[in-house]
Amino acid sequence: MTDAADTILVNARVYSLEAVGDAEDADAGVAAEPEPAEALAIRNGKIVRVDREYEVRFLEGVETDVIDCDGRVVLPGFVDAHTHMENLGQYLVHADLSSVDSLEAAVGALEAQADTDREWILGFGYDESEWAENRYLRASDLDSVSADRPVVAMRVDMHNASLNSVALERLREQMPSGDVETDANGEPTGVVVEEATEAVWDALEADYADTRDLVTAAIDYANALGVTCVHDKVRESHAPRVYRDLEAAGELTCRVRLDYWSDHLESLLDAGLVTNGGSEFVQVGAVKSFTDGTIGSRTAKLFEPYEDLPADHEGDGRGQWVVDPDELTDIASRATEDGDYQLTVHAIGDEAAEETISTFEATPNVDEARHRVEHAEMASDDHLERMAESGIVASVQPNFLQWAEDGGLYDQRLGEQRRREVDRFRSMLEAGVPLAFGSDCMPLDPLLGVHYAVNAPAEAQRLSVTEALRAYTVGAAYAGFDEDRLGTLEAGKAADIVVLDASPWDQPDAIDEIDVALTLVDGQVVYEDR
Repeated sequence: MTDAADTILVNARVYSLEAVGDAEDADAGVAAEPEPAEALAIRNGKIVRVDREYEVRFLEGVETDVIDCDGRVVLPGFVDAHTHMENLGQYLVHADLSSVDSLEAAVGALEAQADTDREWILGFGYDESEWAENRYLRASDLDSVSADRPVVAMRVDMHNASLNSVALERLREQMPSGDVETDANGEPTGVVVEEATEAVWDALEADYADTRDLVTAAIDYANALGVTCVHDKVRESHAPRVYRDLEAAGELTCRVRLDYWSDHLESLLDAGLVTNGGSEFVQVGAVKSFTDGTIGSRTAKLFEPYEDLPADHEGDGRGQWVVDPDELTDIASRATEDGDYQLTVHAIGDEAAEETISTFEATPNVDEARHRVEHAEMASDDHLERMAESGIVASVQPNFLQWAEDGGLYDQRLGEQRRREVDRFRSMLEAGVPLAFGSDCMPLDPLLGVHYAVNAPAEAQRLSVTEALRAYTVGAAYAGFDEDRLGTLEAGKAADIVVLDASPWDQPDAIDEIDVALTLVDGQVVYEDR
């Protein structure tokens, strides 16, 4: 007799999201809704059958847990290929500024934190481009929150921070003057960017206990949104130890791939921590570096200047290097020649993409390494062709399309023509570039990202529902060398599963309104709202 399943999901619409069988819609020219199965069986954390319910019921035993999905959609668990989980925890523990709609509301949210006994009053995720004031928070705004405690508001891109006078005075000596904004009289405004923000992050560094609280809050949040695996970018953090301790205690409810900042490269080499090494739940990923900054902070590195430069701007108006090309080449050489690591490099502007791709092309075994361009927002046709030829992954964030609407932030910074040419996901797929979706925690919400990819402002760049979902499942798994165990619902793969309350194929213009009913990791329910 065949061993009984531990769990079966029945009365369901099960979509494996395998590439084989994805139908083509002759009218639309894009992948149509695949044919769903009816049920799925799990044993020992693995999927053992996806089939008609009649067939799957043969695996039902006396102790089998039968989950009636009530006709809901069942998908592979989402793999978020670009996260900052500790920072996400900050949003959950401190003031969440991501949804405030004005400068005044941002200040009010920070004032609400003044009742806590924490030394620092912190807020995360503000986006001034959505406000009528359309300017960064300044010290003059934040001084009203507290005159004797440091106050910091981090912009959504995390490359830009606003400090009150107390925080600015405390950290000013550790900040490069070029990254500290000044007014017409040469006085700091409280706005700092890029390297100057590192002094802020250093001051806010959490201890182990605080990090554990932040990480567990972030994991719970991710599970509630159907996320079963994250690629977490970590730097000078207790998070790697937290993840391993949670796994040892049987309390880790999300698989984690750790992409270590290049600062840690020598330590990785000394400790023998190699790409893809680790356990079923915690693995070493890539070596992470930067080239440029962000469009919102006007620090993404462009071939042509920004459209909306302030009158007192300095330099050529084309952004700045966070890690210059020579330094990036050195990092890449050490990582690939001494340790054979995968590389993952932040590159948003077109000049940044050029330098990053050129650096990757010069590394040994580039066609097998699956090096990743993080963001690749302004990659050109030539860049995409070269990425496809070398097997370089586009690790992109469809939720960034929130800034690509007519009149939005990208219109302001880049002008209409360049705005229409950012985040070209359709072009990436057609060029043959491996496409992986993530969120950068801005915000972490896969269904929101899928919604933006399917309803992109540039109609020619829209993906089908199936294509967008695959980028957030098997595409992201591929970026982490995990396509053989994650990303699709097939026999032998990990039982990492999300159950949705509604079908994204049935409501493609409102995917962001769909709720998650159930999330399973390794066959265990880690979130339920049915």
